[in-house]
Amino acid sequence: MNQVEKTAYAPEELKEFEELILGKLAIAKEELVSLKETLSKKNDTGTDFTSSTSKLLEDGADTLERESLSQLAARQQKFITNLENALVRIKNATYGVCVDTGKLIPKERLRAVPHTMHSIEAKLAKK
Repeated sequence: MNQVEKTAYAPEELKEFEELILGKLAIAKEELVSLKETLSKKNDTGTDFTSSTSKLLEDGADTLERESLSQLAARQQKFITNLENALVRIKNATYGVCVDTGKLIPKERLRAVPHTMHSIEAKLAKK
């Protein structure tokens, strides 16, 4: 007997992924708010304008930390957008289908990287 390969996940399966993504999305949004709050505090230079070598070093360190926080915030925003896009794919029942091969992405991969649009084979082939 020839087993037909599945081309889409069932609604119950999609519901599981939706719940997983919604949980990750809530955490990611909280982390982004926290990063933005930290950044806004870092941008507050205060009223201390003493000029000294140590002040210059502190300013350099603050600038570096601010840049690092900005990069983290940008990465977090991209992650949130990717998760939101995954929710759209769940709604239109294209979630879990590799955009390169058209085959189902294994559940284990989707649980690890719920916003992925590529099977591991397709991802490795691009390298």
